[in-house]
Amino acid sequence: MSTTHSHAPLEESPTSEFEILELALRELAIEKGLFSAEDHRRFAEWAESRTYTVGSRMVARSWLDPAFKERLLSNGTETSKEVGVDWLQPTGHGTPSDYTYFYVLENTPKVHNVIVCTLCSCYPRPVLGMSPDWYRTPNYRRRLVRWPRQVLAEFGLHLPSDVEVRVHDSNQKSRFMVMPMRPEGTEGWNEDQLAAIVTRDCLIGVALPRADVAAGQVPTQPKGRNKR
Repeated sequence: MSTTHSHAPLEESPTSEFEILELALRELAIEKGLFSAEDHRRFAEWAESRTYTVGSRMVARSWLDPAFKERLLSNGTETSKEVGVDWLQPTGHGTPSDYTYFYVLENTPKVHNVIVCTLCSCYPRPVLGMSPDWYRTPNYRRRLVRWPRQVLAEFGLHLPSDVEVRVHDSNQKSRFMVMPMRPEGTEGWNEDQLAAIVTRDCLIGVALPRADVAAGQVPTQPKGRNKR
């Protein structure tokens, strides 16, 4: 069976205030010699090439290798080198920003972690790729720190009342990734199988891995994303 899709003509979106500011700062930095236009192009290509599968594999390996898990939780920055991520030189041709420390947050039966950046959109791109659009919205950034359970419920994640929710605010110096608990029904699975159920949303903390759900499906969107 074939399906025909009709598409409306693409319309140019108005340039936002933030896009104007980013362009002005970029041109000023290039003019002052902080980096070149070629440096910016190469970084943009690198950023767009990254995906959350690096983080998924780190979690899967941790579930199978207690020694690796211990190293990752105690020093995420150094242990990332074991999967090819150097936080000092993540792009391989110059650091894109100031030095950043990488923390991995372990979920337990009594503690659930979730990450946000209340100031802007700080995100562990070397291991999770580009952040989803909703992560950068004022709605998510403002509301998660005040009503975390309500926001998580909008993603379909309802936690028991005896589970503590800890919200971690990313910043210029610190990046976070959540290590979810290994779900039941995955006994005997190999690293590839385990990595396939660790979605991007699990690594942010707005979802839990499930043995019957693979990572390839469309990510959940918060139902209340337009609230203020």
